[in-house]
Amino acid sequence: MEDIYPVDYSNSTLSDEEMIQREYDALIYDYEHSNHRKKVEVIHRAFTFARMAHEGVRRKSGEPYIMHPLAVARIVCREIGLGSTSIVSTLLHDVIEDTEYTEEDIEQLFGPKVAQIVVGLTKISSEILAERNIESLQAENFRKLILTMNADIRVILIKIADRLHNMRTLSSMPEHKKLKITGETLYIYAPLAHRLGLFAIKTELEELVFKHEHPKAYEDICRQLVDTEQQRAELFEQFSAPIHPLLKARKLEYEMKTRVKSCFSIWKKMQKKQIPFQEIYDLYAVRIIFEETPGLNVKETCWGIYTDITSLYRVNNERTRDWVAQPKSNGYRALHFTVMGPTGKWVEVQVRSRKMDEIDERGLAAHWKYKSDGVEEDQEITKFLDQISELLENPDSSAMDFLDTIKLNLYGDDIMVFTPKGDPITLPHESTPLDFAYALHSTLGQTCIGAKVNHKLVPLSHTLQSGDQVEIISSNNQKPSALWLKYVKTAKAKSKINEFLRIERRKLISQGEESVINYFEQHNLSVDAGHMDLVAGLFGFHKREDLFYAVGSGTVNLVESLYKRIKSSKSNRFFKSVKEALIGKQETATKPTESISQISEIDYKKPYLLQSDSIKSNYVMADDCNPLPGDEVVAFVIDNQVVVHRRTCTEAMRLKSSTGNKLLSTIWGDQGATLFTGSIMIEGIDSKGILNGIVQVITEDFLINIASVQLQTQDGIFGGKVGLEVHSAEQIEQLCEALKQAPGISNAYRIY
Repeated sequence: MEDIYPVDYSNSTLSDEEMIQREYDALIYDYEHSNHRKKVEVIHRAFTFARMAHEGVRRKSGEPYIMHPLAVARIVCREIGLGSTSIVSTLLHDVIEDTEYTEEDIEQLFGPKVAQIVVGLTKISSEILAERNIESLQAENFRKLILTMNADIRVILIKIADRLHNMRTLSSMPEHKKLKITGETLYIYAPLAHRLGLFAIKTELEELVFKHEHPKAYEDICRQLVDTEQQRAELFEQFSAPIHPLLKARKLEYEMKTRVKSCFSIWKKMQKKQIPFQEIYDLYAVRIIFEETPGLNVKETCWGIYTDITSLYRVNNERTRDWVAQPKSNGYRALHFTVMGPTGKWVEVQVRSRKMDEIDERGLAAHWKYKSDGVEEDQEITKFLDQISELLENPDSSAMDFLDTIKLNLYGDDIMVFTPKGDPITLPHESTPLDFAYALHSTLGQTCIGAKVNHKLVPLSHTLQSGDQVEIISSNNQKPSALWLKYVKTAKAKSKINEFLRIERRKLISQGEESVINYFEQHNLSVDAGHMDLVAGLFGFHKREDLFYAVGSGTVNLVESLYKRIKSSKSNRFFKSVKEALIGKQETATKPTESISQISEIDYKKPYLLQSDSIKSNYVMADDCNPLPGDEVVAFVIDNQVVVHRRTCTEAMRLKSSTGNKLLSTIWGDQGATLFTGSIMIEGIDSKGILNGIVQVITEDFLINIASVQLQTQDGIFGGKVGLEVHSAEQIEQLCEALKQAPGISNAYRIY
């Protein structure tokens, strides 16, 4: 049988039976050509059972539903490298959730291990959500997934495969569902794939998110990559030609090729540096992959190739990374260095063995492949699971806190620092002495008052660098504060600090409640929930627990005048006036929005039209990202308001992963003469009259009001921020293009 790669059946002329049989045969072909024991019979039983369970059900694309578990099983087998237990669990992964079959049925037919994995992949029902008053179903489902993952890593690997297939077939979904799924994918699943070493899957997930969230930008970058392909090929030929004789002299079997940056990575760099495609100079890296042979020292070979290439081209020592001797936290190993190519442009070179290359691209899949050769289990994955176990020790944290904390440990480069005795400790980039202290022991973290880094005293907020030697100074009188959360980067440190603060908060709430009750009793007031809630409202709190905490911590004092206000509240008229006063304050503090009754009638399946005039808007702009009309945006219904975020906003990504049921796809409508706040950064060479020239372009040529100016000059260079009142994102873009043409200005771009 031919080697069948995953097929798109959306426009297929095959019958349902032919389509299903073709995909099943392809799965068996993949399995029989894998490195696992051959248990075709149990796979066939699982396929037959799943097909019967999903009989008559179709996906949004119109395909029979069984095509989804089959496709996911192929990813699990072919692209991740798992065996029969995982394939069977994948074929059955939606049975409990979508059919009448139960965990007991699965266990009876396929055993307890398969049942455990399938249960781990089954989402919590919306009925349970309502019963438990769960804050976020998405976050709660993720916590459930992680709980099961801690017992069996295959749960999360299957879930990543499931998400990959959902992303590959996302086109058939409605817009609001697309945004929810892409947000979840970029916030959680792509970082998880990265952390588990599944680089190829992580890259594809990011590309698919980019394609669906920013289709115009995606198509534009793809087109420019195609247009510059010939130019890159010529540069590579010119660069590699003198290298081949040197590598052949080493009698190496090797492959030299280029790795082009993904469209998503290019776009992210363009956004971060505010530069066009033409100014991305590291579009590709040269990759040299050599075959390992008996007696070959891999580390020496990598550095030997480095010596050969740097004898031809000048090396940039600041951009040399030895991940062969010290692998990344996800198991990645390679030697990276950057040299000046023959055309005067920097070229990154990546050197790795064939085994390294497979592990770097496929992560755990390659580790399982090489187990038969005596390669040990990936210790970094074990460390990651140990970190998860520590987080699970704290059952009191909310699902949202848990999700945010897990996110901390998924992305980012690692550093290695040392104890006073020279023991190495691996930490995330930008970690602090507090992270180091918690990594050594929780008690040491809780009592840390400072640290010596390389024998010099530093504050807790000091950023550690690779190679630092750290000595922690502690005191039994020290205890964590909320400020510490701003200093730490590791999930363990954040979790332990939050745990301590929650315990302290409960103590203060108890003390505050006791004070409030005593106050009520002193004034002969009945101690009931109504009075408690009223007092909380009078002080601006939504919950009586917040009032108790404020009283317990000393930020609120119960004054004698409160007695009269509480007594008068027995009048319904007063109670009504208090509510009106509170609501009135809220309305003056925010932009007007639709009424609660109108919000409740929103159809989440349809795009929501964003309309505004100078008097009233049917939405509120998020303060953290300042979207403008014309931006790619997404909206959420929060506290009976439609709050609009830019799609690329970090908070929007978080909300898509936690409150997707409140997500609206949006269309910009007529904004009338409404003005919005935007900001631009201007950079250039300082000269006499430069500020007047900038002001003239903004106010006279474009008739834009300037809200604020913050410009600084140093050594003949100026730069700074200008706040503007504009009508749209397009107006700012046109202004920036015009400013770039003005004398003395080197760059102008929008900032958020």
